[in-house]
Amino acid sequence: MKILSNSFNQVIFICCLLFLISCNLKKKDQNLVLDANNQGQIESVFNADSAYAFIGQQVAFGPRVPNSEAHKKCGIFLIDKMQQFCDTVFIQNVLLKAYNNEKLQAKNIIGVFNPEIRKRILLFAHWDSRPYSDQDIDERNYNKPIDGADDGASGVGVLLEVARQIKLKDINIGIDIIFFDAEDYGVPNFIESKLADTYCLGSQYWSQNPHVANYKAEFGILLDMVGSENAKFYKELYSVQNASNIVDLVWNTAQNKGFDKYFINENIGAITDDHLYVMKGRNIPCIDIISCDPTTHHGFGFYWHTQQDNMNNISNETLNAVGQVIMEIIYTIE
Repeated sequence: MKILSNSFNQVIFICCLLFLISCNLKKKDQNLVLDANNQGQIESVFNADSAYAFIGQQVAFGPRVPNSEAHKKCGIFLIDKMQQFCDTVFIQNVLLKAYNNEKLQAKNIIGVFNPEIRKRILLFAHWDSRPYSDQDIDERNYNKPIDGADDGASGVGVLLEVARQIKLKDINIGIDIIFFDAEDYGVPNFIESKLADTYCLGSQYWSQNPHVANYKAEFGILLDMVGSENAKFYKELYSVQNASNIVDLVWNTAQNKGFDKYFINENIGAITDDHLYVMKGRNIPCIDIISCDPTTHHGFGFYWHTQQDNMNNISNETLNAVGQVIMEIIYTIE
């Protein structure tokens, strides 16, 4: 994923794209609220230590680059966990074509709770890791894959813990958790290319081929890079333009729970990420909870797409903040 630049042509393009997406999205309740009777009753539900362990287990396989042995083993691990926790699990095995025409053996892993309930919330993250360290300060590392402890594994770790807790405590709505594959196989920074849509291949596929025909959800929340120490989650442009009520719901919940040092009440630029393709393909309003750092030249953490994206950057406190907010919303939304 990347933050789009502020050049005039790109700003015009973003505005047009946002207009088209907004026109296609069905109008949702603009006043989503939480059930006051249940708020504050689930403080101990999310276990950050468990989420941290799930992240470490993914990273221990090695970089989860499609077609690698680590990717294969991690896929088996994730499917096993989802089958333990969820009512139903769908696995989309698909060959996806990368920017360089390489065929990627990819898996989208979908866990379903309460499949019979019509009102559904979609939670998603990507489970692959980048095959390039193309933002590393050492050019010799450019063709080395990253551990992806934060960029990939952190969102999956939080959602695995969410799934584990739902298994323990029944929920009265439908929840779908998707781990998208091949999100981070986009054109590397050291190659000149005008190709579009080279990232987020798994979500592009699912958006056109959902696991359930005519799949719909009330809204979706993407977790991407949600584990770093002192992470800052700003309000991403596509999210604000197309799902402002969900942005408000999440950020207000975070503030009410005392996590406003992580969830910053400021806007940031548009980020090409899985939520964009879910909105475009399925007409589901979605938001992206993603850590950004406006002080870096690329807008993300210093370790982003480098050899430093490892477990040393993962913080239980950040995981707890994100996990508690998600759990509060899914258990108390009316």
